[in-house]
Amino acid sequence: MQTHRERPIAGDKQGRPVALALLAAALYSLSAPASKLLLVTIPPTLLAALLYLGAGLGMLAVNLVGAQNRPARTEARITRKDAPYVVAMIVLDIAAPILLMLGLAQTTAATASLLNNAEIVATAVIALVAFHEAIGRRMWLAIVLITLASIVLSLQDVHNLSFSTGALLVLLACVCWGLENNCTRMLSLKDPLQIVVVKGLGSGLGSLCIALALHEGHAPTGYVLLALLLGFCAYGMSIYSYILAQRALGAARTSAYYAAAPFIGVLLSWVVLREELTWSFGLALALMVAGAILAITEQHSHQHTHLVETHEHRHNHRDGHHNHVHPTAIAGEHSHVHTHEALTHIHAHWPDLHHRHSHH
Repeated sequence: MQTHRERPIAGDKQGRPVALALLAAALYSLSAPASKLLLVTIPPTLLAALLYLGAGLGMLAVNLVGAQNRPARTEARITRKDAPYVVAMIVLDIAAPILLMLGLAQTTAATASLLNNAEIVATAVIALVAFHEAIGRRMWLAIVLITLASIVLSLQDVHNLSFSTGALLVLLACVCWGLENNCTRMLSLKDPLQIVVVKGLGSGLGSLCIALALHEGHAPTGYVLLALLLGFCAYGMSIYSYILAQRALGAARTSAYYAAAPFIGVLLSWVVLREELTWSFGLALALMVAGAILAITEQHSHQHTHLVETHEHRHNHRDGHHNHVHPTAIAGEHSHVHTHEALTHIHAHWPDLHHRHSHH
């Protein structure tokens, strides 16, 4: 077994995946305020379908155009072994946007945007319980603060402790997306373009069938095109960036950076929709900001051991984890089945695809 201590490795640089996570957040932040405007004309279930269809169709076009310029395959493809996670991902992505649109129809866009931070809690807890991702004190405190903020936003009448139906529907959507994020985590080795196309078309068609069954399948053509465009930007490009970030950062921490989305959405809601602020919203905003800062600033470093593993995914030979050799020289990133030798070393890391080890 090879052993290295404190050896700097290129893969430790988190600048690019963090930037991708923030880009995903910025793109998704367009969703709530823009959807609030479209809901005036488009039924909630149909809008949910159009958003995902826009993501799937748009990324399919990007994939077809990009395929002509790619000389060699650089990403691993989805296989039959991935089917359970693909099916779960699609089903959850049918439920989540429908719940979100129904909730958005009954609450303000600013509240719905801020409540989306509950997705961090759902993602992190599921990642901990089901996939044993390590969560430190800062992340736990962030989860507590964000949960408290979600409760404050959900309360409709403090004296009678009644909860807003719209807020509860948004929270249910966040739970669905938390489960879905962890399913996508299991697919993060695969081609992100292919994942978004499958996710978008599968979930979009499923939601469209529900909309037709509920007789909600009609809307003006111009608004349908706007919804498809919004889906391509706020869902398609956002999910693509999110998957690339998750590949390096893990499910819990990517969702923490993704927490920027609600704050941008709130700002857009104030500017575009002129929504009124309340004391409870201000308190929740402060709690959310504190929770997001704690989640983002968490650090994790210790000596760890990589066991022998064989798998396929996109990689290069500059990250300190891919030391295998090729019969002929290969420059840049590429994808093929390869085997990792056992290796023990110390460096800062997140629960990415090479650091999903257990902690004691």
